[in-house]
Amino acid sequence: MNNLIGIISYGAAGNIHSVKKAIEQAGAEAVVIKNKSDLKKANKIIIPGVGSFKEAMQEIASNNLLEPLSEEIEKKTTLGICLGMQILSTLGFEGGQTRGLHKINAEVRPILVNAKIPHMGFNKLKVIKPSPLLTRIEDKAFYFMHSYEVINYTNIVSLTSYAGHEFVSCMQKNNIYGVQFHPEKSRDAGIQLFKNFINIEK
Repeated sequence: MNNLIGIISYGAAGNIHSVKKAIEQAGAEAVVIKNKSDLKKANKIIIPGVGSFKEAMQEIASNNLLEPLSEEIEKKTTLGICLGMQILSTLGFEGGQTRGLHKINAEVRPILVNAKIPHMGFNKLKVIKPSPLLTRIEDKAFYFMHSYEVINYTNIVSLTSYAGHEFVSCMQKNNIYGVQFHPEKSRDAGIQLFKNFINIEK
């Protein structure tokens, strides 16, 4: 099966190299997507994420990728990572109210806990419903680093607890997946997640 994974490049996403390396380690070819023609070549899409919601959406728009990306997400298996998952939502409230890609009916708001923010380090998942993305790794710990969370009630795959507060750590809506953690920083469990993503057939 041809599996060329397209990794969306935008200025706010500083972890593109790490994601590409992890995808290749998981057994697929990866290409960094910088324009519409590159996007058409990819069989699957990964939206990585380090940075702010507002800056990410502005960068995608300035690269003329907003409409093409939105169209391709509907047709191709897509994974959003951390900020990449967040911008799949309808609205974000980081740096003011910003419209997201509106692929999942959700809002992105600050994590409100009486503890250190950002939530950072390895943490486990509480799986709510099975997903091919988490096959064989449901009980593993993954690396988190975030100050905002996705508020959603209908597309939840897993929750994670921090300082007594549960937040959405994995989502799925049809062919669209999102993880709040960073698989590229999650050692063997992260590589297995990428292998699972590579093997998903829409």
